[in-house]
Amino acid sequence: MPRSPTAAPVRRRPLADFRADPRLLVLVAMALLIGLAGTVAAWGLLALIALVTNLAWFGRFAIGSASLAGATPSLWMVCLPPLGGLVIGLMARFGSEKIRGHGIPEAIEAILIGGSRMSPKVAVLKPVSSAISIGTGGPFGAEGPIIMTGGALGSLFAQFFHLSAAERKTLLVAGAAAGMTAIFGTPVAAVLLAVELLLFEWRPRSFIPVVAAAVTATVLRPALFGEGPLFPFAADPVLPWWGLIACAGLGVAAGLLSGLLTTLLYACEDAFERLPIHWMWWPALGGLAVGLGGLVEPRALGVGYDVIADLLGGHLALKAVLLILGVKAAIWLVALSSGTSGGVLAPLLILGGAMGWVAGTLLPGHPGFWALLGMAAMLGGTMRAPLTGALFAVELTGDVHALPGLLAASAAAYAVTVLLLKRSILTEKIARRGQHVTREYGIDPHELTRVADVMVRDVDTLPGAMPLPEAAAVLAAGRHRTYPVVDDAGRPVGLVSRADALLWTTEPEHGGERLDGRVPEDALAVVHPGDVTAHAIELMLATGQGRLPVTDPESGRLVGLLTRKDLLQVRAAFGRAEAERQAYFVRGPKAAQSA
Repeated sequence: MPRSPTAAPVRRRPLADFRADPRLLVLVAMALLIGLAGTVAAWGLLALIALVTNLAWFGRFAIGSASLAGATPSLWMVCLPPLGGLVIGLMARFGSEKIRGHGIPEAIEAILIGGSRMSPKVAVLKPVSSAISIGTGGPFGAEGPIIMTGGALGSLFAQFFHLSAAERKTLLVAGAAAGMTAIFGTPVAAVLLAVELLLFEWRPRSFIPVVAAAVTATVLRPALFGEGPLFPFAADPVLPWWGLIACAGLGVAAGLLSGLLTTLLYACEDAFERLPIHWMWWPALGGLAVGLGGLVEPRALGVGYDVIADLLGGHLALKAVLLILGVKAAIWLVALSSGTSGGVLAPLLILGGAMGWVAGTLLPGHPGFWALLGMAAMLGGTMRAPLTGALFAVELTGDVHALPGLLAASAAAYAVTVLLLKRSILTEKIARRGQHVTREYGIDPHELTRVADVMVRDVDTLPGAMPLPEAAAVLAAGRHRTYPVVDDAGRPVGLVSRADALLWTTEPEHGGERLDGRVPEDALAVVHPGDVTAHAIELMLATGQGRLPVTDPESGRLVGLLTRKDLLQVRAAFGRAEAERQAYFVRGPKAAQSA
């Protein structure tokens, strides 16, 4: 069999629960620096948003937070968002098209398709464009842009030090988690978001550095953003026996609303695609819808953190909540589908919170409690991240007693959306660009299966002392295309194939030449019965061998043969385990023994 003489040798790694080496400590040290950079970038983004908001709406140069709740409806309110959208369209057209959109889908795409590489343009233009979008009234959050910005910082850092694609991914996600932690003060939710949405794996190499970056942001956050949860709240209602059922019911409602919003968002995006104008102008049209919505309800403009606080505190009337829910949903859908720059977390919190608040007027307890459940459920269902949704709500408010209800609501919303929709609001965007993303994680079956479980044990071999003409005749008439060649002790020394026999027939007479004289001189790759089949696959890829002799680790004798077909059977067996359903009845001791 032909083998690659230049292939790097594959070391037989020791089997363990996890793959980890001292390189992990280097990544942790780098993640600490990325955590610092991500925290500073988050502070800079919020300051820039506040600066644009103050300049555009109130004519003052200040970086203090400003609410648009008191903005006076006027012609300027209609004109300002389109002007901001026009600037963003120009930045995307002549700067980088990657600044368009939510931020999180772009980060996922960079990880899965782009080798976790981001450009310096994105690190600069994404926060600037987001600040202009949100500051001029865009109904978005800052989390998507900071995830993109923090991820870009981590990616650039990794590229500077010539790290591998896997290590670049780790630092990209570490920067994203640090930025989210800095803005919201939610380190656990940021790490869970990384696991559920960005990492696409569960390994110490990626998990521990991401935690290090999030913890760094947690330590630095009080100096830049203040201490305590972002929205302090503690309703702690005493629910009746059916209380958790009501929580799950609210989650189902949130899941249905989430599915509706996702469907409407991409319907609006399709409508923009049909416009006979360049996409550069779309954000301005989306901004016009934002301005008109602001005339109806100014509190629907901007990030809306004050609205979240009022929903939790119960400081709004039913009519105001319904108005915010309707206007916020409409302008958010149109503006986001226009390709402008902004995040989805804060709008989802407001929409879910408003829905939960309205439902809470009919349920026991404080409406703010149900608003909190609606926020978690909307986040968990729309982004397909139920654990993130539940823990995010706890860390935002500090209300750990609400965790059972939050988990029930977010899991119910998640169940509804995965059953109704093939993709989430994030992955649908990637799918429309021709890429497929799967969000189900599982252990590679080849990491669980031993070679002894699938190898062929009854192996036909050729002795190395066999004369070459006789070996050629066996190969030509044999039932196998390839045979292992063994020495007098039964140890494999090489592989010969039917193609080799055909080659020999074109050569002069071989006389008394033996078969083992024609075995390639480069070392034969072998595996042992106790090896996992994942190692066998790595060995096949490195050497080009389509078949691997299986030898006893002590004597070196041939005990089996592993082929590519055998490896495919591993996958098939795990597929059958997923699909086959069998009844199992035990009628007594004899039946149990026979089973």
